[in-house]
Order: sequence, then structure tokens, then C-alpha cells
Amino acid sequence: MSDILADKKLELQYPCSWEYKLISYTKDDVMVAIKECIKKEYKLTPSKTSKGGKYESYTLELLVHNEDERVELFHMLKSHQNIKMVL
Repeated sequence: MSDILADKKLELQYPCSWEYKLISYTKDDVMVAIKECIKKEYKLTPSKTSKGGKYESYTLELLVHNEDERVELFHMLKSHQNIKMVL
């Protein structure tokens, strides 16, 4: 299945609303990461807490103007020390 998707490029009409799923330890950690990485209006919605309660996930929604911006934001969030994972 992944081989089928490997040759496909995501086709989006920009600007568009985009969502990132952020997984971290606490909401405070997520807020620090967003403050340092995101310089525009956004919406943050709590999602789930892991079964053991160690991690929390949040949906970050914002407007992206092109693919470069979308990918750059992904990498900035992914590399932030407070973020465990970005989906």
C-alpha cells in the first residue's frame, strides 16, 4: 500500500486550512512550541490523552499559503524539543 502512495504527490489548492496533530507531555509544552514556531493566527483543540496519561495530543489548525510554508511549519514543530511527534 505504501508503494502505491509513494508516487503520489499531495495536490492542494493554496491558501488552505491545514491541521497538524501535535503530541507532547503537557499543554504548556505545546503552547511554548507554538509560540516559538507559529507567528500567525491559529486554532488549538485538545484531542486525546494517552492510555497511561503520559502524552496529550492537540490539533493545530491554521492557514497555509503554499507547500513550502506547510512543510517548513511541520519541520519546525517536529524539531522542537517540547513536541514528541507531529502528524
